[in-house]
Amino acid sequence: MPRLPRLTRFISAVFAAAISAVVCAAPGAEDSLGNRLAQGAQSGPAAPKPKPKPAAKPQAVLPSLELTEQLMFKLMMAEVALQRGQPEIAVPALLELSRETRDPRIAQRATEAAWNARFPEAAVEAAGIWLQAEPGNARARQVLAAMLATQQKLGPARAHFEQWLASDPENVGQSFLQLSTLLARNSDRKAVLELMRALAKPYAKVPEARLAVAQAAWNAGNDALALDESRAALNLSPGLEIAALFHAQALQKRSNDEAITFLAGYLKAHPEAKDARLNYARLLVTSKRYAEARKQFEALVEQFPQNGDVTMAVALLAIQANDYDSAETQLKRSLEAGYGEPDTARVYLGQISEERKRYDEALKWYGSVEPGEQYLGAQTRYAGVLAKQGRLSEARKHLQQMGAQNPDQRVQLTQAEAQLLRDANAYKDAFDLLGQALQKAPDNPDLLYDHAMAAEKLNRFDILESNLRKAIEIKPDNAHAYNALGYTLAERNERLPEAQQLIEKALTLSPDDAFIMDSMGWVLFRMGRTKESLDYLQRAYTLRPDGDIAAHLGEVLWVSGQQDAARKLWSDALKDNAQNEALQSTVKRLAPVILPIAR
Repeated sequence: MPRLPRLTRFISAVFAAAISAVVCAAPGAEDSLGNRLAQGAQSGPAAPKPKPKPAAKPQAVLPSLELTEQLMFKLMMAEVALQRGQPEIAVPALLELSRETRDPRIAQRATEAAWNARFPEAAVEAAGIWLQAEPGNARARQVLAAMLATQQKLGPARAHFEQWLASDPENVGQSFLQLSTLLARNSDRKAVLELMRALAKPYAKVPEARLAVAQAAWNAGNDALALDESRAALNLSPGLEIAALFHAQALQKRSNDEAITFLAGYLKAHPEAKDARLNYARLLVTSKRYAEARKQFEALVEQFPQNGDVTMAVALLAIQANDYDSAETQLKRSLEAGYGEPDTARVYLGQISEERKRYDEALKWYGSVEPGEQYLGAQTRYAGVLAKQGRLSEARKHLQQMGAQNPDQRVQLTQAEAQLLRDANAYKDAFDLLGQALQKAPDNPDLLYDHAMAAEKLNRFDILESNLRKAIEIKPDNAHAYNALGYTLAERNERLPEAQQLIEKALTLSPDDAFIMDSMGWVLFRMGRTKESLDYLQRAYTLRPDGDIAAHLGEVLWVSGQQDAARKLWSDALKDNAQNEALQSTVKRLAPVILPIAR
């Protein structure tokens, strides 16, 4: 008998520890779960970013539980299973405990465990029990509503959303911003718009409610309503910067100039609006109004000299404008100001030094990047700089000595080494290297694609076609593989109808890709459809003034009788693409007099 009290004390201690783990984990767990559920992947203008507000946490009314051995055993088993990474054991046990006890702490723990383990039905049931046990708990209601919305169950979620909004009238604006972000991920955009309009109807004087409707309208393709509602939000609250940003981005779809004019007016009334000024500067750069953009850079830095985020944003805008002096100054200033991602700044500083052919300086910056998210990219760039210095064998050795942490990194390192070889015109070596890597990973679509491109340089069309078809079979949404095969057929002037079908498929998968547009223009040209060809090529070149695209567009202009336009295009393109093989070859064949001028 003396062992029984000791065992009871032991089990009680374990139970207390487990309950403590549930209670102590709850705040962090609920924040983490709520935040993940509220992160929407939206398209179009950026969704408003709500500022977090403290959730109401009323005192829980806990059930009176008899501490049975069976109850303690189940809880202990669930906690141990979670620690061991066995959610298939833990989740059913916690859900059963939630049903039996109606304890909100256990139901909350079951909700978190089920959601993390991707058991959505169990998570919704557990969240329902949690809310039933604590009907006044705003966080429980928000989590349940968010889960229902994430599972596309907008009907059942609506009542919870309405109570969510009504339960906290002082923060209803922030609640609408959270809902906007949450619902942006739902695929039924029209249903989301209908729901958001219904939710916002009682809150017509709340600017964030009108802005939430604007976001839903944009995602549903109703641009006119999006502009009307964002304008209404600004009329209610002229200083609401997130509404101004949304309205500008929506205007930009019609015209950059309209968006620029709107932001200029907004900034006159609200000169301290940092994000609005950043977006205004970005639009000026996009419109190549660099002198005006520079003034905005200077104003931002003057207003926020010690803000690392601001100096980094200004640096990126300066890079976009090819203002490397300003970019370098601001990147260094962001490091001095304690910017949160210093390795990102170091990589950009390395790229600027590399662009200016200050290779030793570039090596210093890339070499200073610490292990983390930017490390692998920095090291591959480090190797690229070594190769540019004529130290190819050293560059390859640098990549080979890097320890890959996983198969994906190993593939990336192989691709980087193969690119060094291609840049050095060592096409056979690149082909062999990629072939060896494929022996270890025969179904890797990236290796198959790169090996196909290396095969093209060796005129091994048989390998190119077989690799690309296999890559497509493995990854049917691989737009680049469809495009590469279609373009190669067009370039060889073979099986043109098939080439067109392949490129059409690529365009369906990636409709805004300039290189795929270029391929379509080229195959249409090969088929004798010059007028249609010009349309695709001109759109492609507008999106991306690349040397290959310039070669194709110029040739089609030349053949269609627009030789002066072709000469001007090539002359301009050669200034930035003097080493492009396709451009050089085309100009040499059709207008060789241009080449000395370009040099």
